[in-house]
Amino acid sequence: MAMKKSAAKGSTAKVTAAPIADPTLPRSVVNYILQRRRVLTAVHSGRPFEGADVCDADHYLLKAARFHGVHTTQDCPVCRREQLTEVTYIFGDELGHISGAAIDPRRLLDLAERTGEFRVFVVEVCTQCRWNYLTRSYVLGDGVFRRPPRRPPDLLR
Repeated sequence: MAMKKSAAKGSTAKVTAAPIADPTLPRSVVNYILQRRRVLTAVHSGRPFEGADVCDADHYLLKAARFHGVHTTQDCPVCRREQLTEVTYIFGDELGHISGAAIDPRRLLDLAERTGEFRVFVVEVCTQCRWNYLTRSYVLGDGVFRRPPRRPPDLLR
């Protein structure tokens, strides 16, 4: 959200963004397919890969794939024994306590229409060999700022 200096020295006021015509249309899309291709080329050519192990999905990501993921028809590019699962994560100040959660992608349309702005990250996961890679990210929302929802009283602080 943009901040604008007002006439009073040092004070800032929130500038309201213009409403978005179609809040369900992805904006600021980033596709990581070229980086993914570079990593897979290095893995399959036998060259040493700079960075972390490519099959290093932690147990939280594997659980998210199991309970919130969407199964695809694409085979795992590393083990080629299982089909990939896509896990969708959402992040945003206006989401409150659900920011950072893995969700069912069918909920995105409803959230986009009642949230100002949030970022969506889609990760592909193989539950067999633990391959995982961020495939794309984008922004959804209607552009109207709202306060985050209150934390439910039953959530731990």
